[in-house]
Amino acid sequence: MSYEVKTDSKHDDHMVVSVEAGPDIVVHDAVWGEIKEGGTNYRSLGWMSAAVVQTKVQIGLGVLALPYVLSILGMVPGIIVVAATGAMALWTQWQIGAIKKTHPEIFSLADVGFVMFGPIGREIFGAFFWIYLTVIAGAGMIGISTALNALSTHGACTVIFVAVAAVVVVLIASTETLEKLGWLSWAGVACIMTSVITLVAAVSRQDRPSAAPQTGPWDKGVVVIGHPSFVDAINAVATVFFSFAGSPYYFNVAAELRNPNHYNRSITASSIFTSSTYLIIGSLTYHYCGQYISSPALGSAGILMKKVCYGIAMPGLIVSAVLNTHMAAKYVFVRLLRNSHHLTEKTKKHYLFWIGCIVTNGTLSFIIAESIPIFNDIISLTGAILGTPCAYTMPLMMWFYAKKQDLKERRTPLLLAMALINGILFLCSVFIAIGGTYTSVVSIRDNLKSGDVGGVFSCADNSNSV
Repeated sequence: MSYEVKTDSKHDDHMVVSVEAGPDIVVHDAVWGEIKEGGTNYRSLGWMSAAVVQTKVQIGLGVLALPYVLSILGMVPGIIVVAATGAMALWTQWQIGAIKKTHPEIFSLADVGFVMFGPIGREIFGAFFWIYLTVIAGAGMIGISTALNALSTHGACTVIFVAVAAVVVVLIASTETLEKLGWLSWAGVACIMTSVITLVAAVSRQDRPSAAPQTGPWDKGVVVIGHPSFVDAINAVATVFFSFAGSPYYFNVAAELRNPNHYNRSITASSIFTSSTYLIIGSLTYHYCGQYISSPALGSAGILMKKVCYGIAMPGLIVSAVLNTHMAAKYVFVRLLRNSHHLTEKTKKHYLFWIGCIVTNGTLSFIIAESIPIFNDIISLTGAILGTPCAYTMPLMMWFYAKKQDLKERRTPLLLAMALINGILFLCSVFIAIGGTYTSVVSIRDNLKSGDVGGVFSCADNSNSV
């Protein structure tokens, strides 16, 4: 039997060699190991599908919160903060592409921690990443239950709606590859976009927002520059950061790209679309609703349009929860089976571990969603403690680690400029993480003092939780 060994130039250095032995082809990947014909091919994601997946993990509940952010900061500061954060997020995401090219073995933030700090770093970074995704998946389930509450006018206990959401999410998230979830991401983005465009059209045609006084004189209250308190301002900025905090997912997406060289193409297209959507939808909705904006924004056009908008947005909310559950479970799945033929071969152990990871993660997200009565504050706290470090701080740390030798030996103007930019962005992310944590704790304290909290596994409406 003869063997022919050849480099795989099409797929760059992520797939090292292909070995042909008769009809069988074995591809060696830095993350997935041996990928054989008939096995699960995780390297099948095209760049356009990748861009849509990246867009979907960004655009979700975040776009529904940004009009309220503008009402806190004012129109001009709000637009500046959104645009600047979008640029910061894109820059950080470009660094992720460079890191992945230098270290093709990286699959998740846990691997970033291992490269920098060894086994301890892997466990710390991995815990941050997994907890973050699991909690956000729980937030997605609450988002689905909120939509079901709106559509049914609270026709059932909220716990039942969240349980239904969890079952649906687990079933769909059990799809093994991101490539197969790509078409769902297309549908999810389309539904969220249609929903918010419908909202803008509705509020633009109304005489006044549903929350405004329906008779007599009224003031929309749109302000060019707001004067929020420190706590409100930091909470608003942290919300914007959280709305762009999709970066932790992108190592996973890059690991499943068919052609790794297309990563920057996909992330640039995704980022431009996301930032444009946030700016246009956020500013238009705030312009028409002013101080009477609801949070989430889909409730700003009255009861009927709230049902219409949530009905349209439902698939998008489901896809958001599905992607978070899928990626959290896949992180554990790869950790358990890495360097084993069961990772890509369709064996009983392969399927047992995969289904077990999906069901376990979905169950934990359901428990988190229903066992925390002040879920909105917990989400804010999670975004500050976990979201900002995962999306900005850790990737920027990895950039400095990867470039430390170059910074010592050849300090070119371009390299020094990049180091300065990354240093400033690193400090900004640390400030937002610390400031967001402080303001979230203050908000939790105030809510506990007021007694305005629901019970564990309560039937109460959680519509203010997302």
